[in-house]
Amino acid sequence: MNGFLKNLGLILIIIASVILILSHVLGWNNINVVQFGSFGAMILGLVLYIWLNKKYQ
Repeated sequence: MNGFLKNLGLILIIIASVILILSHVLGWNNINVVQFGSFGAMILGLVLYIWLNKKYQ
């Protein structure tokens, strides 16, 4: 369980980047909700990654 929690932020960053790549491929470049949502998920994933690695190390 701790291994999953330590990688939760990294998983969230990867999912957000895949969403951004798919939105570009599918032509959703003008939909700001998708782009800002992915950006927010990346920021949240980065904060979680740093915080959880400090907590569980």
